[in-house]
Amino acid sequence: MRALDSGEAAERFGRMVAAQGGPADFVPRYERYLPVATLSKPVFPGGAGYIRSMDTRALGMAVVALGGGRQLASDAIDYSVGLNEMARLGDYVDAKTPLAVVHAASEESWLRAAEAVRAAIQLGDVAPQALPVVYRRITAAAD
Repeated sequence: MRALDSGEAAERFGRMVAAQGGPADFVPRYERYLPVATLSKPVFPGGAGYIRSMDTRALGMAVVALGGGRQLASDAIDYSVGLNEMARLGDYVDAKTPLAVVHAASEESWLRAAEAVRAAIQLGDVAPQALPVVYRRITAAAD
């Protein structure tokens, strides 16, 4: 959190982009380099409740279907599409609180992605028990 709050993480990311041949001013001027989606709208749940689970593979495949990933190595990537402002496990969502914002190239692709997001996120009446941030540590076995 210290690295994020201080800006150190963004500075390091900017150096990584430049080291790989990207623009040196990518972080402060990212909007100059990244395309903007034709359509960006929130996706609201069909009901109200606490987010109990998410099918993260299905969410990733929704991005691929938008054009933001490859099904074949030869496929082009549309860097303007995707998901952001995702609700988190345990969040309460309703008609005023979106599950995510979908960035799409058309209304039709937005509708497909919105349905995929709704299908991938399961709601319940009770918030799920919080999971630990670190589930388990894996270390080398002692000889």
